[in-house]
Amino acid sequence: MDYEEITNVVTRERELEMSAAFPVLMRKVYLWMSLALVITGFTAYYVATTPALIGAIITNQILFWGLVIGELALVFGLSAAINKLSLTTATLMFVIYAVINGLTLSFIFLVYTASSITSVFFITAGTFAVMAFFGYFTKTDLSSLGKILMMALIGIIIATIVNIFTKSEGLAMILNYLGVLVFVGLTAYDSQKIKQMLMMAPDTGEAAQKVALLGALSLYLDFINLFLYLLRIFGSRRD
Repeated sequence: MDYEEITNVVTRERELEMSAAFPVLMRKVYLWMSLALVITGFTAYYVATTPALIGAIITNQILFWGLVIGELALVFGLSAAINKLSLTTATLMFVIYAVINGLTLSFIFLVYTASSITSVFFITAGTFAVMAFFGYFTKTDLSSLGKILMMALIGIIIATIVNIFTKSEGLAMILNYLGVLVFVGLTAYDSQKIKQMLMMAPDTGEAAQKVALLGALSLYLDFINLFLYLLRIFGSRRD
């Protein structure tokens, strides 16, 4: 067997390994994402229906901002230190983040009706599924779109902070629609990026599973933010 034949054999074996690992890793991405959404949803509902807990979060500014800072620290810490963390530790951090996010999102049950929250959730799920499907199967490279969307997201964050002081309802509504467009696009972009990264995984070892976990975190954040922007547009407020 000459060098070229050996190379072809190795390449075929490599492709078989990748084809076996890839679907397993993709399933883990959506499994982790779905579990995180369930944890967040149940936590938010439980806190919202427990007067002592929701009262503590609303009335105690130190607790509320501590939760917000904790969320940010977990996201940045998990993303930055993923290679140094064990898979168990990284997964635990993801679960804790989902719980804390549920605590901070519990207030939506006080602002919006339960029926509108449910309706918007299903609208979000449908929109997310379509864009994730598009990002997964499209042959178009979405890399340049991702860069534009990230710049747009930074602009939205800055404008939102400014609007805290200006309190413009018109600007707030414009930002809500822009937010929907940005996270619809990011869902497709992240789906494609995750697919490309996991296709390079040689096996389903811990390193590959940590990449899948970060992918799940990205899609989870896309879903949550898309849901919140849609809720601000379509949600029915309580009297």
